[in-house]
Amino acid sequence: MNSTDNKIDLIKNAIRTVPDFPKKGILFRDITTLIKNPETLKLAIDVLYDIFKDEEIDYIAGIESRGFIFGMPLAYKLNCGFIPVRKPNKLPCETISEEYDLEYGSDKIEIHKDALKKSDRVLIVDDLLATGGTANAAIKLISKVAVVKGVAFVIELEDLKGRDKFPSGLKVVSLAKY
Repeated sequence: MNSTDNKIDLIKNAIRTVPDFPKKGILFRDITTLIKNPETLKLAIDVLYDIFKDEEIDYIAGIESRGFIFGMPLAYKLNCGFIPVRKPNKLPCETISEEYDLEYGSDKIEIHKDALKKSDRVLIVDDLLATGGTANAAIKLISKVAVVKGVAFVIELEDLKGRDKFPSGLKVVSLAKY
C-alpha cells in the first residue's frame, strides 16, 4: 500500500457512518468527524492539493455549503481564487444560474455573472458525489462562462453512479469511495 492509499484510509476512517439517517435504510456518511479533527481535515486538503497542484487552476468553485469547507482551504493552498456556487437568491449582484432535477421537482444554483471569464480555469469542489445532479449542474453552469478543469469530492457513493452524468474526459476525483 502506498502513501496516498494510507492517507485515503485515514480520511475514510475519519468519516462516521450513521445508519438510518435521514430515513430508514440509508447509511449517511458524516464528514463532521473528519473536519473536527485538525489532522484529518488537513490530510484531506493536502491530498486534494497533491492531486491538483500541477494543474493550472485559477479558481475553486465550491458548491454550497459543504463544498465551501473543503474549497476555501484548497484555494488557499493552490494560490487561486474562490467562487461560491450558491442556492437561489443568496448572492447580492446579478447572477447566472443552472436548473437541475431533484427526485421531486427541481432546484437551481447560481454564481455572480461577473465571477468568471472564458479563459478562467476552474476546479469544482463539493463534499459528496451521490446522484451527481448538483455537481453536473455546477459543471454546466461554470462551463457557460469558463473552463472546467475537474471536479473533486471527499466522498463518492459509487452505487449511485453520479459521475456517469459528467462529460466524458473530465477529471473526477473522490477520496473516500463507498
